[in-house]
Amino acid sequence: MSQLLRTRPATTDAMLAVFDDAATLRHALAFEAELARAEAAEGLIGTAEAEAVAALCAGSALDPAALAGEAALAGTLAIPLVARLRRALPEAAAGSLHKGATSQDVADTILVRQIREGQALLDADLARTARALAALARRHAATPAIGRTLLQDALPIGFGLRIAQWQAGIVDAAERLRREVEQGAALQFGGAAGTRAGLAGRGAAVAARLAAALGLPDAAPWHARRGGMAGIATALAIVIGALGKMARDVSLLAQNGVGEAREPAIPGRGGSSAMAHKRNPTGCQVALSAALRAPGLVAGLLAGLPAEEERGLGGWQAEGPALADLFLLAAGAAEATAAIAEGLEIDEAAIARNLAAAGPGVDIGESEALTESLLTARSQPFAR
Repeated sequence: MSQLLRTRPATTDAMLAVFDDAATLRHALAFEAELARAEAAEGLIGTAEAEAVAALCAGSALDPAALAGEAALAGTLAIPLVARLRRALPEAAAGSLHKGATSQDVADTILVRQIREGQALLDADLARTARALAALARRHAATPAIGRTLLQDALPIGFGLRIAQWQAGIVDAAERLRREVEQGAALQFGGAAGTRAGLAGRGAAVAARLAAALGLPDAAPWHARRGGMAGIATALAIVIGALGKMARDVSLLAQNGVGEAREPAIPGRGGSSAMAHKRNPTGCQVALSAALRAPGLVAGLLAGLPAEEERGLGGWQAEGPALADLFLLAAGAAEATAAIAEGLEIDEAAIARNLAAAGPGVDIGESEALTESLLTARSQPFAR
């Protein structure tokens, strides 16, 4: 059953593809194929058996709907997947499939590969936003504008300083997410109880080969330590919140009685089904809706941190759907915000009019220097 009418308005096609059924199965099959090859290289299974497993994984056309129904009963995708693959293998090779692994190894490794792909996609739109905002901030660093505190007129600021603060928040959040993903999204390979039993003491060597083949950092089994996943989720929520901060300000500046800035006019965006005169800030709406949903999703991962002994019940199983939702929301917010930043319309006449009406003068303090300081400190945030 498709839910695109609900999900697509809040995200992007590219991020949906990262977490869709085809991607999930592709990563699961890659895990099994590369595990077999790694174990063959370490002499734990035969080379012919490993290549039979790899060939089957490469050529399998599995029905996601059927697997989903079986997984609902089994409690995890790996159980029906491994059973189907074993039935399709020659008897001599069937025992070589999934050797020394467990269902959680498959589930966690699928998730961390999707996390890394999702973070790379996000980085691209966050970089667009950061570059566009930096240019706007410098252009308007010396433009006197009324500052607002507690939603009331305050002292003047440089309009560019407000924009530089948006940019700094987004860049810092992107860097935090990058760090959390690099540290937390690593290979999971521990076996039934996290001891790498049944691998003749070659578990570490197998894990190193498997991690390299899957493009992941190697790591000791972390199945009972969920702080990495919680850290990534929290960092995603901070990214979404930083985008929401900009969206909140732009939507306030775009109000009819303020009119200092507004979203770019994009065909099909911002209209009203009942009021043709309206120009709604619907890009801001996407980001703000994401910011409202994100904290609840993160709370679920935090609640799962006190996992039970060597494999928790219910906690880690809640992580995958929540993290997928967070990435989907972040992608929608990032794409919408990038489009806003690249086409933001700033009305200097309205800015001057509102400042004059408030009457606090035009002393913007050290706004220009602060703007440049913020931007210089983040001059190459996406250079890696």
